[in-house]
Amino acid sequence: MEQSPAPAVVRPSALALTPLLLFLALFFGAGMYFTLHGEAMGFYQLRAPVAILPALALAAFIAWRRKLRPLETLLQGMGDHNVVLMCLIFLLAGGFVEVSKAIGAVDAIVALGIGNVHPALLLPALFVVAGFISLSLGTSMGTIAAVAPIALGVSDASGLDRALVLGAVIGGATFGDNLSVISDTAIVASRTLGCSMRDKFRENLKLALPAAVLTLVVLGFVGDTAPVQPMEPASPWLVLPYLVVLALALFGLDVILVLGIGLVLAGVIGAFLAPDFGLASYAAHIWDGFESMVEIILLSLLVGGLGALMKATGGLAWVAQAIGRFARGHKSRRAGEVSIAALSATTDAFTANNTVAILISGSLARDIANDHGVPPARAASVLDIFACVTQGLLPYGAQILLAASLGSVSPLAIAGKVHYAWLLGAVAIGFMLWPSRVREPRSVAAAMEG
Repeated sequence: MEQSPAPAVVRPSALALTPLLLFLALFFGAGMYFTLHGEAMGFYQLRAPVAILPALALAAFIAWRRKLRPLETLLQGMGDHNVVLMCLIFLLAGGFVEVSKAIGAVDAIVALGIGNVHPALLLPALFVVAGFISLSLGTSMGTIAAVAPIALGVSDASGLDRALVLGAVIGGATFGDNLSVISDTAIVASRTLGCSMRDKFRENLKLALPAAVLTLVVLGFVGDTAPVQPMEPASPWLVLPYLVVLALALFGLDVILVLGIGLVLAGVIGAFLAPDFGLASYAAHIWDGFESMVEIILLSLLVGGLGALMKATGGLAWVAQAIGRFARGHKSRRAGEVSIAALSATTDAFTANNTVAILISGSLARDIANDHGVPPARAASVLDIFACVTQGLLPYGAQILLAASLGSVSPLAIAGKVHYAWLLGAVAIGFMLWPSRVREPRSVAAAMEG
């Protein structure tokens, strides 16, 4: 007899959450094991798309026991419109990043940003440069990989503490990544919560800008430096693709068109200004960018399927029910925001990946926001910010591990000097706990229906 499809209303079940717990246990457990055995990138020895496979098998088994169609439910989750759109955006973003690097745009930003800077402003300058690159590229990892080697050279030339310099770079990369309209975290958070990228950007800016200003003040007073020799000048035209992408996105143009225009413009500028950059090289770098996004695309598809299975078997309904009991009598916007923040930070602490954390907790965050009257853009901002804050402070996170390996510095030493992440967390918590703000915008549910 053929099994019936998932019912519209499901019975809450704590058992349905065990696949997610299995995924976290495998991913986090393997990361701890390899880290304790001396692997510099221990949390990236077992890749997330592989670690999630046993969880998918368990979720499918639970669905089968509940008389559901596991494969059909899995494929529906993987083929969700928002998931597929995210994958397309990831591909275009990867191509744009790789082509921009190939034509020398990243080096141009660094050279134009650090040249002829007063010694007392070196750390703030590194923060600003890293922030602008990350804002343009939408990747903190790519920013750290590009800026950290140059920052270490500045450190050696000026006598600055390496951990302090790398902390400024990671802070700037976190600042830009959190605000970028093409960042994978921003894409996932905004799509999951049902808000526009522009609205989420405005919400993030309310918290990120004060934290960035405070960071610049702090960085201006720490560390004794000596003058640094000016860097080799670069053509300002190489920065144009980044500026165009940022401007078009802020004007509200669809992100697919923004990235497509940026990709074409980067290729045209490279053809005129970059040596040995022809059509074949252009195509090759686009493909390299696509390949760099394979892991996050696979993970997006599989997490979409896992989420659909857990929802169909009652896992999310059980969590919503448990939170409802816990929050009874505290049905305020503040309680909702704090719950989303705690959910995001805790998930990221276990996964050591802010994109993974947002992917996992996005659906539940949407439910919390709807129940507590948190506007969609505000909910997406809180979800994104606290994942980025946690990721920027994790000694076993990819950002700090990469910087530590490049600079031969202890990850723990760097974690204590990422001033921006600490300040952003403090500003965000203070803003959430502040007395109620002005008129509440419409809820997530209303935004999604609209």
